Amino acid sequence: MIPRYSRPEMTQIWSDETRYRIWFEIEAHACDALAKLKVIPEKAAKTIWKKGKFDVARIEEIERTTRHDMIAFLTNVAEHVGPDARFLHQGMTSSDVLDTCLAMQLSRAGDLLLKDIDALLAAIKRRAFEHKHTPCIGRSHGIHAEPTTFGLKLAGFYAEFSRCRERLKLARKEIATCAISGAVGTFAHIDPFVEKYVAEKMELAVEPISTQIIPRDRHAMFFATLGVIASSVERLAVEIRHLQRSEVLEAEEYFSPGQKGSSAMPHKRNPVLSENVTGLARLVRGYVTPALENVALWHERDISHSSVERIIAPDATVTLDFALVRLTGIVDKLVVYPKRMQENLDKLGGLVFSQAALLALTQAGLSREDAYKLVQKHAMESWEHGKDFFKELSGDAQITKYLKAAQLKKLFDVEYHTKHVDTIFKRVFS
Repeated sequence: MIPRYSRPEMTQIWSDETRYRIWFEIEAHACDALAKLKVIPEKAAKTIWKKGKFDVARIEEIERTTRHDMIAFLTNVAEHVGPDARFLHQGMTSSDVLDTCLAMQLSRAGDLLLKDIDALLAAIKRRAFEHKHTPCIGRSHGIHAEPTTFGLKLAGFYAEFSRCRERLKLARKEIATCAISGAVGTFAHIDPFVEKYVAEKMELAVEPISTQIIPRDRHAMFFATLGVIASSVERLAVEIRHLQRSEVLEAEEYFSPGQKGSSAMPHKRNPVLSENVTGLARLVRGYVTPALENVALWHERDISHSSVERIIAPDATVTLDFALVRLTGIVDKLVVYPKRMQENLDKLGGLVFSQAALLALTQAGLSREDAYKLVQKHAMESWEHGKDFFKELSGDAQITKYLKAAQLKKLFDVEYHTKHVDTIFKRVFS
């Protein structure tokens, strides 16, 4: 990813320096295990730890000749270690190191993303309780439906991101496996003890059965989970964008002093951060399909997945990390307009209470079909001519036959729709 949409905490995980450091640790821990098995001298294992170094530029120079990154790396380390370097990579294949390293990097990226989600959840929770009883209109199909509260809106997103967190925890656990099993995964030239030892040192689980690689269904699940999280990110961003529309303006992104909204129109205050997050979410979802296609490799391995993962692993995690942090800032500083919410709630002249009138009539003895026709007739009259819906209903003798004006008036109360807010909050935040 470009620096504009990257944070150093995540990009560091994918740096060449970090990757080669993990490679070295895998190789050195494997040597320790081989020394314990007396396959190589214990002194050699200690020398590798003591003298083992690498230089990124030198590795790149060697690779231009070898055209093999692992051989270039081992050659460079050997330049520092000396004769004992011959014990490096004993019975191992490149994928043992590459896949175990990728598991480490994805695990670390997963940990950082979990922290991002925790921060987002904290911001949503704070704002949800702040506006727990702030009434606003709920919309279906973009059209006014029935009253809700802004706190309930946010509580729904809190629940969604809580599910995202649980999915990511599982995906992070599933991706964190170590494979040190040699060519085609048979352990022909290396004892399974080495894999177990390296896995413990790297805080990974042992891959139960690898071919020559860790099975890519694990990776597909990880990236698919990132895609789902990105979709949740976009859903919240789109909600904010809709609420900031001039015709709605129930909430808007914080507009800082000195900020400019348009090069042409000085009055503009645009939801640019939410729009940015929406675009980033599209990118993250775009990485899911290649990860799924990586599952079906030839026989015990091929490397058609390799070029894909070199791109999507850093890009997907870096992008989602940036999007989550940006969304947290949006929520944290979101400017909310309760007065405008009430104005919009009243905009249709009480039409949003039509279901309450319908149900009251059925409970009073009118058939549902007849009650629907009566209520809808007055609703359409109010909709098309801007009439007061309560006055329309209370002026109809067919309706007042079943419901007195005072009974009707009670139906036009927002609190009727918000009476279970506490119950919902307990379900979400308990």
